[in-house]
Amino acid sequence: MSAPIFRDPVEDGAADPVVVRREGSDEWWMFYTDRRAGAAGPKFTWIHGSPIGVAMSLDGGASWHYRGTVAGLDDPADEPGGNTHWAPEVIYAEGQYHMFLSYITGVPDDWRGVPRTITHFVSKDLANWQRVGPIRLSSQRVIDACVFRCPDGLWRMWYKDENAGSSTWAASSKDLFNWQVEGRVLAGSPYGDPHEGPNVFALGGYYWLIVDEWHGQGVFRSDDTRLWRRQGIIGNEPGQHEADRKFVRHADVVAFRDHAAMFYFTHPDWDERSQADGPPDVAARRTAIHQARLTVVDGVLVMDRDVPEGVGLLG
Repeated sequence: MSAPIFRDPVEDGAADPVVVRREGSDEWWMFYTDRRAGAAGPKFTWIHGSPIGVAMSLDGGASWHYRGTVAGLDDPADEPGGNTHWAPEVIYAEGQYHMFLSYITGVPDDWRGVPRTITHFVSKDLANWQRVGPIRLSSQRVIDACVFRCPDGLWRMWYKDENAGSSTWAASSKDLFNWQVEGRVLAGSPYGDPHEGPNVFALGGYYWLIVDEWHGQGVFRSDDTRLWRRQGIIGNEPGQHEADRKFVRHADVVAFRDHAAMFYFTHPDWDERSQADGPPDVAARRTAIHQARLTVVDGVLVMDRDVPEGVGLLG
């Protein structure tokens, strides 16, 4: 019935989820932007100043339990605890975990003109993180990293460049530490549709790229992760549950052999079709995390939004 699988018990603003299994265990960890739905301050203060929240599942994703926020992510040169953390990407590779975090110094009340970087961290246990540092990419206003090992043997990062019309760009690396910008992958404004939150995965014999277009997820297909062709949009139609009738936003995908679990967030109480300037009050700012099931049918990515409550990733 597409019921929420998790809501942050402190701020009630869980967004931008990423899910990863802890190696050698049955633990699944969810990292997310911990938006401060009830924060005071003008304009978009509530979106900023966010830590990264963590939830854990011990039953294959059937239930999730809050385990706090991630410490140690601030730049030592910045004010401790007074900065903004968005949209973590977390993967396991080369014997350790890697986090690629959208990082903003301070707590701005607007997003226009504010610098943001994608910063790299490493960890042995998912709980304690060591800062590697910011990655030099196509501009000083980049967010929403997705990292995937591609068939050419390179690691590739897709991300949103806000200085380039909110378009998707790519960079590649042999070792996850040294990156080379490859260029724009999907056009943004004024040459295409602005978007954010790219996510890449393999399923059903193809590679897939989804992006948050703020009225659902744009879907692109590829044979090689280099050339992408648009398929259409998913997550633009409401789910059955009363808390899942809004647009699917900023999603992460965990792929298995014959299906994938897609994690996304919604604003259950925001009338997003008529209030395009953003949530007008605290209730509308609150968010919920949901899980959907993806399959490939005749070369088309199909989303089943109405996953029964209590079904885990493998279900």
